[in-house]
Amino acid sequence: MMARTRAKDHDDKRAAIMETAARIFADGGYDRTSIAQIATECGVSKALLYHYYPSKEGMLFDIIGTHLAELIDAVETADRPDAPPEERLEELVAALLDCYRDADTKHKVQLDAIALLPDEQQAELRGLERHLVDIFADAIRPLNPDLFDNRPYLKPVTMSLFGMLNWAYMWFREGGPLSRKGYAKLATHILIAGVRTL
Repeated sequence: MMARTRAKDHDDKRAAIMETAARIFADGGYDRTSIAQIATECGVSKALLYHYYPSKEGMLFDIIGTHLAELIDAVETADRPDAPPEERLEELVAALLDCYRDADTKHKVQLDAIALLPDEQQAELRGLERHLVDIFADAIRPLNPDLFDNRPYLKPVTMSLFGMLNWAYMWFREGGPLSRKGYAKLATHILIAGVRTL
């Protein structure tokens, strides 16, 4: 008997299911969302949903993993280690904020639900988070090398920047008085001014 071949649109359908699941998890909470609810929202049967995702847990892992991989790819593509430190950091921040565009649900799911996954899956995703943080820490260090080489400030400063960026989805609105690029410049300059005066 020949093995069943994968449909040409398999990846597209899987991605659509993931997007819908991310929206539902973000709106109603991962732990309060059922497979039946996701299937209904996707307009498919539970049996067909299980063909694409064997478990709700698998959906959650894929949502967060895909989101983090996209963020890492965006900032690694934008990174210019040889650029002046201020320019390098601003370009990284702009790339991250641009990648957050249309990703609010995935981002909220990452912040809210990663701790609900099994330890092994959490560890894999935390590794991706650390890699992303390390890229920014590497860009922040040259802003004040003496400060960061002699005091344990690099991680707190780097995480403070992520604090400004990660929660922007709660108030930032497209078409508002401040563009993503404008907020990237503002957040970067706030960080730089603080680091330079410490």
